[in-house]
Amino acid sequence: SYFDNTGRDDVLAGGVKLIQIGTPSGTFKVWTKRVGNNPRIKVLLLHGGPGATHEYFEAFDRFFPKEGIEYYYYDQLGSAFSDQPKDPSLWDLPRFVEEVEQVRVALHLDSSNFYLLGHSWGGILAMEYALKYQHNLKGLIISNMVASIPAYIDYAENVLMPAMDPAVLAEIKTIEMKKDYDNPRYMELLVPNYYALHILRIPPDQWPDPVVRAFARLNKDVYIPMQGPSEMSASGKLEKWDRSADLGKISVPTLTIGGQYDTMDPKYMEKMAGLLGNGRYLYCSNGSHMAMYDDQKTYFDGLIKFIKDVDQGRF
Repeated sequence: SYFDNTGRDDVLAGGVKLIQIGTPSGTFKVWTKRVGNNPRIKVLLLHGGPGATHEYFEAFDRFFPKEGIEYYYYDQLGSAFSDQPKDPSLWDLPRFVEEVEQVRVALHLDSSNFYLLGHSWGGILAMEYALKYQHNLKGLIISNMVASIPAYIDYAENVLMPAMDPAVLAEIKTIEMKKDYDNPRYMELLVPNYYALHILRIPPDQWPDPVVRAFARLNKDVYIPMQGPSEMSASGKLEKWDRSADLGKISVPTLTIGGQYDTMDPKYMEKMAGLLGNGRYLYCSNGSHMAMYDDQKTYFDGLIKFIKDVDQGRF
């Protein structure tokens, strides 16, 4: 199988490990970095995008180390410090799932210690991983992601977009219709009128440096084919993705996290917790899509409590 890990990984300074992964298009390396040391609690962080980077997870540095939680930064193939091949056939959800499994094997994570946290697109990836490989998991965290892209689109079109200035929305739609995504006017409109309300509720000129870096490195060759041109809706390969009917198959302890101002419907994410075999919901009343920044205390208090409850058998 091309998914076999060769074992020829590069261990570098500072907890960094370049993991060699097999794909249908050949062998590539992905970047990971371990922080901390806890044989019972190891959290692998799956970033959003697709094609964003691990960098915005640096918020975790303020919270996990003092709780003794070991965690792993990881740039998925096509992102930031990992290889960025130009083969579009690689941007495929099942292949990403197998990539995560190869990373798990290389990092020696297993059901005695392995917590998988997926945020946004990473949440899709985490759900898909759990549906195939939950026997490897100790706990699962689905952060700011619904189990249905059609439901995400419906919420955007029927709740969030109607609240926008109609003239602004019309101009955004015109740019999208022309596929003129590199037009600077596109992000000039999106950031203050949508992103600053539903992605991160901090004035954009005050966005934390890790977030700025992650957005700056976003690989559009991965992002646009899979997600579409922006966070305002979805129109790429993932457009029809829907696992809402399969959530009951996930029996591992699972936390869903939603924010009141999220691009995703917070009530849907609450409903997901009830559909899962063993779910809990964390509601961030002041949070948006990046609630780890704009409702930080609620987010990390609830996340850390979940991890420790699972670890201590209290879940």
